[in-house]
Amino acid sequence: MTDPLSDAVTTLEELKSRVRAFNEARDWARYHSPRNLAMALSVEAAELLELYLWASDDGPQPPVASREPRVAEEAADVLICLLNLCDQAGVDLAAAVQAKLLRNEEKYPVERARGRLEKSTEL
Repeated sequence: MTDPLSDAVTTLEELKSRVRAFNEARDWARYHSPRNLAMALSVEAAELLELYLWASDDGPQPPVASREPRVAEEAADVLICLLNLCDQAGVDLAAAVQAKLLRNEEKYPVERARGRLEKSTEL
């Protein structure tokens, strides 16, 4: 049994390491080119999106109660693919998120973007 993980205490590096060990035990790294992983990420994201298909904005989310437990499973698949992609492409995901948030702060200053849906070029 593995140690329980939680968002509050688990680092991205620990998750990457666990995913890497899982893949190595199965000799799957040979299939994990950045191109293949980017495609897999898109497929997994689509499977997550499918759980919400045909939901109305004011209705239950997802629209079918039996789909609700699958949301966490599909979200995990998305993150596993993303961690695999970042590992293979040499992306420091935390640093990339920080850099992107800094760029977005410049593109979307609070005083112009708060409560608005337009792209930065439309503000």
